[in-house]
Amino acid sequence: MEKPPALHLEEVRRSYVQGDHELAILRGATLSVWPGESVALIAPSGAGKSTLLHMAGLLEHPDGGEVYISGKPTAKLPDGARTAIRRHEIGFVYQFHHLLPEFTASENVALPQMIAGLDRREATKRANELLRFLGLAERLEHRPSELSGGEQQRVAIARAVANAPRLLLADEPTGNLDPKTADHVFETLSKLVSATKLAAVIATHNLDLAKRMTRRVTLRDGKVVELE
Repeated sequence: MEKPPALHLEEVRRSYVQGDHELAILRGATLSVWPGESVALIAPSGAGKSTLLHMAGLLEHPDGGEVYISGKPTAKLPDGARTAIRRHEIGFVYQFHHLLPEFTASENVALPQMIAGLDRREATKRANELLRFLGLAERLEHRPSELSGGEQQRVAIARAVANAPRLLLADEPTGNLDPKTADHVFETLSKLVSATKLAAVIATHNLDLAKRMTRRVTLRDGKVVELE
């Protein structure tokens, strides 16, 4: 039996009220992302990229439609169940790394695993393995302020996948980096997706990076449209 996609959005709708007006952002967005696939989400500001990522990451409830994570419908689940899915099956990377400044790189990656129930020794071992895989063997004990921007973002990527999620959602993960550093971080991310068979949705304005992903999509009139 064929495995379901890691993420499937089915006719997802989302609107926001602004004063006396209702602003429709998603108007029946449909998207499937499979394990090992990296999908570039390219759209102008205000088109709904962040809203779509929030829907996919179960950070907001859709007004209509359904969000399937590994084949399971989630739209009507209680908040506790949605939080559990986010914790174990979804990783997030943002434009700013949001690392905890008082902890080392290793500790920043170990903490989510400990929150999920792993003991400190095993969490630290896994954290260090991930960081070494991402080229940070010499930075395990460095705090964020002692790391370059690219190194900080690679630690953030390691933290996002520390609990072995099936789905990775990234919102402009190289947006704050210079082109050379952005390229290096993207290569790291691509290597990780390939090695772990993650499904990844990456919102980006960088068309050069987008061309190197498996697929490219955009948002038009609140719907997902495939690009060549």
